Amino acid sequence: MSEPYGEEPEGLPCVLSEEVTDLLMDGARRMEFYRELLAAAPEEAEGVLRRWWCEAMLDTDPAGDRLTAAALDGTLPTTAVGDLIERRRAAGLPVE
Repeated sequence: MSEPYGEEPEGLPCVLSEEVTDLLMDGARRMEFYRELLAAAPEEAEGVLRRWWCEAMLDTDPAGDRLTAAALDGTLPTTAVGDLIERRRAAGLPVE
């Protein structure tokens, strides 16, 4: 059985089950997802799944349209990886 669609299984590629794709994607987008996944080389399949997983999650986010517009406009706030690592260290979290 698939993992809940709001959580990515640790250490595994993200999962988009048939039930989740039915709930989160209209027919045209669902067919596009399956077409892209089936056309992907085995080493590219995880990247396809991750991209579509992100799109499905963004579609369910109430701020999704705002975030998408800000990303496309180049106005989405960003944080440097070094800053994130420092925040995690300051909080006593692993940074491996």
